[in-house]
Amino acid sequence: MSCKCFGAASVVERRRSSSGQTNHGLDGDLPENVRGFSHNELKLATNNFHASNKIGQGGFGIVYKGTLKNGRQVAVKTLSARSKQGVREFLNEINTISNVQHPNLVELIGCCVQGADRILVYEYVENNSLDRALLGARNKTIKLDWEKRKAICLGIARGLTFLHEELQPHIVHRDIKASNILLDRDLNAKIGDFGLAKLFPDNITHISTRIAGTTGYLAPEYALGGQLTLRADVYSFGILILEIVGGRSSAKENWGGTEKFLLEWAWQLHEEGRLLELVDPELVDYPEEEVLRYMKVAFFCTQAASSRRPLMSQVLDMLSRNIRLNEKQLTAPGFFNKSGGLAGPSSSKKYGTDSTTNQLSSVPDTITQVTPR
Repeated sequence: MSCKCFGAASVVERRRSSSGQTNHGLDGDLPENVRGFSHNELKLATNNFHASNKIGQGGFGIVYKGTLKNGRQVAVKTLSARSKQGVREFLNEINTISNVQHPNLVELIGCCVQGADRILVYEYVENNSLDRALLGARNKTIKLDWEKRKAICLGIARGLTFLHEELQPHIVHRDIKASNILLDRDLNAKIGDFGLAKLFPDNITHISTRIAGTTGYLAPEYALGGQLTLRADVYSFGILILEIVGGRSSAKENWGGTEKFLLEWAWQLHEEGRLLELVDPELVDYPEEEVLRYMKVAFFCTQAASSRRPLMSQVLDMLSRNIRLNEKQLTAPGFFNKSGGLAGPSSSKKYGTDSTTNQLSSVPDTITQVTPR
């Protein structure tokens, strides 16, 4: 099999001596802050991608913990998708996301290309995913009190604000969920897989041949109509807030003995004045008014019509400041019923295009630069 891995000259020379292959003049395509790895280097770092080093798996591939020769620990993601991109196109996109650096985003260290396979190398984040710490078997070494959960929410919001509003071109993540939020040594939140919206073709998916994402987090207009905007990430973040506050999974149906998903049940509790019943029982001491504000912000994020959802910078402002929310603007969120349809006040209208617009926003909904090909 022909193997093409690109990067520093020393890497290329090692590969020439071991396989007789050259880099076909593309060794300059990677930026200085992205390292080109050979496949053999990554095999050695992960003990031949041994199952004991597996630390995660999703629709986009398997992640292994690895240790480089210099002792640095890394996360090695072997992408399962068979991208139709050529090598140069893939490396051009690596160039783009290599400049996406923020304290609340997982850092891309390097990559490897071999035939149709693509491998990404990220910084290793010590405490694994929020999904494991919050929703899985409880790790007794990690105690998520309210201050830590609050900080995690704010960190995710800062990372998304950067992707949506500070970065040019803007990037829609498309798969915000607990398993894509990693926690470092100090439990700071880091968004992972933020480059996959750019690195994968549109037909790579979790739930259909057109839509990429995870059931339970998908905005109605995206899941049902394929309308991808920044507000799809806002919706997913709203779901994530409810998971963080409640310590419950959005995917499970039957919360409160009602056979309802988390968002639907949370809205019912809100309407009945019992919203605090959603709070994780492990949170024994917390500021009730602040926790209630966070859950109400989640409802703003999950409004059925995308135009009624705030921008992430506005969400960050609502979370970080002790301000009174204009709850008169709050309507029922959009969620799926058992038949797979949309439930909520705008279900009879075209998703996300009702005439009632959130007055906070003056930015167009649709971002066309998010998945250039």
